[in-house]
Amino acid sequence: MLTAKLDDWRVAQVAKTVWMGHGALEYIEAVGDDVPEGKLTSFPMSVKLEEGEVVVFSWIRYTSREERDRILALVMADPRSQDHMSPESMPFDGKRMIFGGFIILVS
Repeated sequence: MLTAKLDDWRVAQVAKTVWMGHGALEYIEAVGDDVPEGKLTSFPMSVKLEEGEVVVFSWIRYTSREERDRILALVMADPRSQDHMSPESMPFDGKRMIFGGFIILVS
């Protein structure tokens, strides 16, 4: 995401409200503060970070994968989400976003 667009990141507050409202346990959005480029791989390399951009890392916690799937369907259908899903309204390049589901090993 362009550093200059951090002020536009209010979309994260809307997203948090939507996800939590549909049952997510936790919603976090964090801006990179110390994410150096690695020799083989790193956050900056994985998203092809360009001059004037910063990495944003986020996660959402659910009670189960089934709950995640249920909540995600509700979020995608929620009109509050629709306002922010077009490429023109996103403060970042959605094609460079990395996402997936993980199972907690240690908590």
